[in-house]
Amino acid sequence: MTSRRVTSLHVWGVPGRAVPAALLRMAADRRPLRRTPGLRFAKLLGTGSGRTFTVRDADTRHWALLAVWDDARAADAFEAGPVVARWRRIADEQWSARLRPLAARGRWSGEEPFGRPWPQRWDGPVAAVTRARLTPRKALTFWRAVPPVSADLHTGPGLRFALGIGEAPLGLQGTFSVWDSSAALNAFAYDRAPHAAVIRRTAQEGWYAEELFARFGLLSAAGTVGGRDPIG
Repeated sequence: MTSRRVTSLHVWGVPGRAVPAALLRMAADRRPLRRTPGLRFAKLLGTGSGRTFTVRDADTRHWALLAVWDDARAADAFEAGPVVARWRRIADEQWSARLRPLAARGRWSGEEPFGRPWPQRWDGPVAAVTRARLTPRKALTFWRAVPPVSADLHTGPGLRFALGIGEAPLGLQGTFSVWDSSAALNAFAYDRAPHAAVIRRTAQEGWYAEELFARFGLLSAAGTVGGRDPIG
């Protein structure tokens, strides 16, 4: 039953001396993740500021895992398992969140990882995940269009936390953000001029070979990013 599924996001911060170990974990953890009971979908991700979606944004001190689980019990078992334990050994901080899908459209690596949730009301903080695979010949015009939207995102009313995420430094990029409410997220996405303009241009320009947008209710969150609770 998709209604029981839970999405999780882990963000691990590592000291500079542990960056090589983090890169090793990004490669070595793919196989054990494929064997994890109850795991439906997982992406190991680099992070960044999300301001230009180029290599200039990359943050080699923070790494992430986005995962979809059959249920909360499977997510709990993973939290107590060897993959998380290995990250904790090299990390000097961790932030994690549990999320309930509220809406999703599009695909990620050909899949619909969050299903097609029934629209539902959610009172409280919400999170959004965007992810896109750029059409190579359209990348330059996309990168030129990004800065006004990114600047507006980071000053958007009701924004609690924003993080660039991606499977690769170029061409595969996305964002994770947390907002006070669905109304705050809607206002940024549809009412504020920079983002509304990019939405219109997306269809005109054909920037994306694949894209996904998903909205979640924030069930719980704990830990720090950059030494602080990002949504507290």
